[in-house]
Amino acid sequence: MTTRSAGVLGLAGVFFGGRPASALTRRLIREPVVMAILLATTLLLGLSMVQWQSIVPAIALVLPLLFGGLFVPPRALAWLVGTVGFCLIAGGVVIGGGRTFVAVTAVVGITAIVSLGLARSRARLGLQGTMGESMLVDLRDRLAAQGRMPQLSRGWKIDLKHHAAERSSFSGDFAVASRSTDGQFLELALVDVSGKGHNAGTRALLLSGAFGGLLGSLPPEQFLPAANAYLLRQRWPEGFATAVHLVVDLLTGEYWVRSAGHPPAIHFHAGSGRWVTLDTEGGLLGVYEQKHYEPVTGYMRPGDALMLYTDGLVEAPRRDLTDGIDKLQGEAERLVARGFDGGAEKLIDAVASSDADDRALLLLWRT
Repeated sequence: MTTRSAGVLGLAGVFFGGRPASALTRRLIREPVVMAILLATTLLLGLSMVQWQSIVPAIALVLPLLFGGLFVPPRALAWLVGTVGFCLIAGGVVIGGGRTFVAVTAVVGITAIVSLGLARSRARLGLQGTMGESMLVDLRDRLAAQGRMPQLSRGWKIDLKHHAAERSSFSGDFAVASRSTDGQFLELALVDVSGKGHNAGTRALLLSGAFGGLLGSLPPEQFLPAANAYLLRQRWPEGFATAVHLVVDLLTGEYWVRSAGHPPAIHFHAGSGRWVTLDTEGGLLGVYEQKHYEPVTGYMRPGDALMLYTDGLVEAPRRDLTDGIDKLQGEAERLVARGFDGGAEKLIDAVASSDADDRALLLLWRT
């Protein structure tokens, strides 16, 4: 393992599992205080409900349950639920039952079940309050930040767009890119992780960090074999991925494309006005060991473009993959006359038949 890989894994460990001792101490001190306040509030509400029914209705007992679900551990919350139940029983005995009181009791019971489920979920994550949502937002933002494309030299432009399946916040498609220290070479990879939505998004976050560390740190021909070896070591039940790896000499326009089970890249030749599919072959990442991925080479001249995309854009039920690629090329031909700026978004909207799968498209062109 390289020093950089170790650093990535170390940061992940701190983010997900690490907790300073002082923070843990504050949490242990705070929990009994919060519990005492919630119990006192519950008893006060129960007494007020009995004494002033018209002012303090029984439905007010859901408030401590909701706060308890956010800030109290499951075992302590069980005591709070028991206290709420005692208050309801006492209120029913003193003020009498009725249809309204039965309905309120049902609502309070449902709230207690939801709060217990929320507390158990927080306990598994080791989080309090709404920190779980904040963590997911942070993870999503980190994944987007790792996919930002570097600034290119004059005469080159790049456009990348992601659309997650079913409008989810997380996507199994991601891109990583790096530019050499002298600025001559652009190296990038577009990856499609198996699955979709949140399940694929968590694996995509881990892989984007690992692949971003490999990209530019190894010779280009070693990137896909190293990425494949990393995935094999994870031993995930559903852990395969496809990837296309592109290296471009920004001075001469020469490029090298390698594929690991990914849909073929497409090259637009400005001289002939045609989009040509680049036939690249290579095994999926994370399925079996592979030491070499054969590149396809070519040159990008002024006006040329390269298009990389994931299979969610061209695959559809009852439609062959080649038909989807033909449709993509047809829409891309219409794009040429209008220019490539903003073209990734336009192509995804025009080609994708549904949002049932993650979709990503990257355009690189010379002006």
